[in-house]
Amino acid sequence: MDIKYNINEDYNKLLLSDLHKKFLQVAVGGGEGRIAKLHQKGKMTARERIDFLLDAKSNVIEIAAFAGDEMYQEHGGCPSGGVVVKIGYVSGKQCIVVANDATVKAGAWFPITGKKNLRAQEISIENNLPIIYLVDSAGVYLPMQDEIFPDKEHFGRIFRNNAIMSSKSITQIAAVMGSCVAGGAYLPIMSDESIIVDKTGSIFLAGSYLVKAAIGEVIDNESLGGATSTTEVSGVCDYKAKDDKDALNIIKNMVAKIGDFNKAGFNRIESTKPAKNPEDIYGILPKSRNEQYDMKEIIKRLVDNSEMQEYKESYGKTLICAYARIDGWAVGIVANQRKIVKNAKKEMQFGGVIYSDSADKATRFIANCNQKKIPLVFLQDVNGFMVGSKSEHGGIIKDGAKMVNAVSNSVVPKFTVIVGNSYGAGNYAMCGKAYDPRLIFAWPSAELAVMGGTQAAKVLLQIETASLKKQGIKITAKKEQEILETITNRYKKQTSPYYAAARIWTDAIINPLDTRKWISMGIEAANHAPIEKDFNMGVIQV
Repeated sequence: MDIKYNINEDYNKLLLSDLHKKFLQVAVGGGEGRIAKLHQKGKMTARERIDFLLDAKSNVIEIAAFAGDEMYQEHGGCPSGGVVVKIGYVSGKQCIVVANDATVKAGAWFPITGKKNLRAQEISIENNLPIIYLVDSAGVYLPMQDEIFPDKEHFGRIFRNNAIMSSKSITQIAAVMGSCVAGGAYLPIMSDESIIVDKTGSIFLAGSYLVKAAIGEVIDNESLGGATSTTEVSGVCDYKAKDDKDALNIIKNMVAKIGDFNKAGFNRIESTKPAKNPEDIYGILPKSRNEQYDMKEIIKRLVDNSEMQEYKESYGKTLICAYARIDGWAVGIVANQRKIVKNAKKEMQFGGVIYSDSADKATRFIANCNQKKIPLVFLQDVNGFMVGSKSEHGGIIKDGAKMVNAVSNSVVPKFTVIVGNSYGAGNYAMCGKAYDPRLIFAWPSAELAVMGGTQAAKVLLQIETASLKKQGIKITAKKEQEILETITNRYKKQTSPYYAAARIWTDAIINPLDTRKWISMGIEAANHAPIEKDFNMGVIQV
């Protein structure tokens, strides 16, 4: 170990410490005061409900914990998007659980809340994974109704998905544990079975105030749509629970009786831990995003027994393609090599850049994994495709398009880990969010942008100074530096992994040491969904 290793280790562990601190902040939702008020009503918080429901000491991953981070500040913020989503095990069966956080605006739906709920349903649909809704919501956040109500990817899409999932025989269970109002009332009733908690749960299209305003009828919420009326009079709900824990125990009993599922058949053997210490990742991953390092050393700390079988090892060296196992599961890994390498012609190739030969290799490898039914894992630390006359004349666009085509048409499940840079078209070719990875998550060291910060800031500086000069404003060296610093700071904020996570461009920011768990649980979820079509790349330029 050298001084650079120690510097890297210190820096990456500080990033990890920041991650923990930020998570603790969002985990309290609307704050300790509102949590106390819930407890006074005999209710559990969203996180307490999920923790009680999931099997003790079993693996769990949380989806979009940082959704809404630093967004909607003029409305008081929306920690975790006002909803908690986790994948875990209920009565031994893998499920996804969605729980409204009533401490955040009484569980009201912000635009990001809708996006997060849709992401949870997307994961359920893609993987045929049972989904459990723990409902406690005041409905759409009215001051922003125009951004959550009418469009295709807005609130109403939730109920359309309920219907589609039912037709696909995907188990949906809902518990009404608080308010369930207006259009939101359709979600539990469009689920397979519903539970309502006595005295605290209520479900209706219009509450008592709106009923009085609309038709003049005077009635209280409990009589209108409480547990007794919905289970004994209208039959809207199927089970009445005496409290939160009773409702959650009813769900556990339901899930325990679900039959086995048809498996996709992905290959798995007994898991083996990496032979090389995974904690070395902190020292290997450089502090500067421009520094070189050997991605193979990262891979060896992620895969079983630190063993991998490289495909075309001596060709297209700026992309590593290799077969390996992660927690026993067979995987095909496509990773950006970050060190400078030489091609067969002894020419220097820059690390983190995709060249024609590496794109060609990756295309072939992705096709092979699809033929063998092997899930794909993409490790992103990419600056983009190589530019310049030599690359353009060599057909870089054509070769890059072939790789993008292969990623797009892949039928095996894909998982994307953003280790470092995720810039430009490199994000696309390496299975960014637009290319339907089953899960996409980032390390604290990640950056997502159309181009690197230094290059982007210089381009934006040229544009801004040219505009000011046209207005007759003289640009001194000092003024130019001030503009550059402003642009750089703004761009740096937008490339942060938290900026991406807030908008659910990624599913999570995680400790690198949790990567194996995320991929393993992701493949286990994907194994619920047999592959129903063949791999076909369609028409490509050869």
